[in-house]
Amino acid sequence: MFLSALYRYPVKSARAQCLQASAVGNLGLDGDRRWLVVEQENGRFLTQRAWPRLGQVGASYGEQGQLLLQTPGQTPLEVPVPPADEALRGITIWRDTLRVPDAGDAAAAWLSELLGKAVRLVYCPEQRARYLPSGYGLNSDRAAFPDGFPLLLIGQASLDELSRRVGRPMDMLRFRPNLVVEGAEAFAEDCWKRIRIGDMTFRVLKPSVRCILTTLDPATGERSPDREPLTTLKTFREKEGDVLFGQNLAVDGEGELKVGMAVEVLE
Repeated sequence: MFLSALYRYPVKSARAQCLQASAVGNLGLDGDRRWLVVEQENGRFLTQRAWPRLGQVGASYGEQGQLLLQTPGQTPLEVPVPPADEALRGITIWRDTLRVPDAGDAAAAWLSELLGKAVRLVYCPEQRARYLPSGYGLNSDRAAFPDGFPLLLIGQASLDELSRRVGRPMDMLRFRPNLVVEGAEAFAEDCWKRIRIGDMTFRVLKPSVRCILTTLDPATGERSPDREPLTTLKTFREKEGDVLFGQNLAVDGEGELKVGMAVEVLE
């Protein structure tokens, strides 16, 4: 088995970056989901679930670590990383409430123009990261702005089997993984507890619960009229009302991942 793809998402719900290598640590891949769009009025987080235009935002990092935003029809924007303890804004992401630095008026205006709604962009410094959901991981585990966990892994064979059942190819980016593994049987990752990639050890914490976001075409933002692949997933991957696909991970220590690295199941 080997690591066949690495993806990060600098802004939650924006486009993916396909990487050949990445540093990885307590918050997952370096720079992953460190930025978040929230409602200006109440700090509530926004995602493609209700705002599919977010999926058309290209987000990357500049040489100085600044965020680079671009989307068709708007002038690209550079957003510097705000100081960790200044311009703090109260936000809510799922059941978590926290105070994180606001990225400034230029970013807010750029995103508000895109969405047609008054929004702000916020940043998560490592020292302000969230704990994982209760009952999962270690006390030292943290996450920035993913739904709950620092890393998501999917087996390529699992996607291939889903595509076969749907009757057409499904893009892996519908599921927004960080790590893709080839060489295992379909859904083998369901049984893993600990794995090693290169010199790093990862703990498999829980299956990923899937939602309507998977029905959005990552290239166009259009929703599948037949609600695929969620419709098919419900026929064989539903458990106690949750549709499961992929596994959430946490990492022990820090290091670097590279596409092509061997993957070993330890437990």
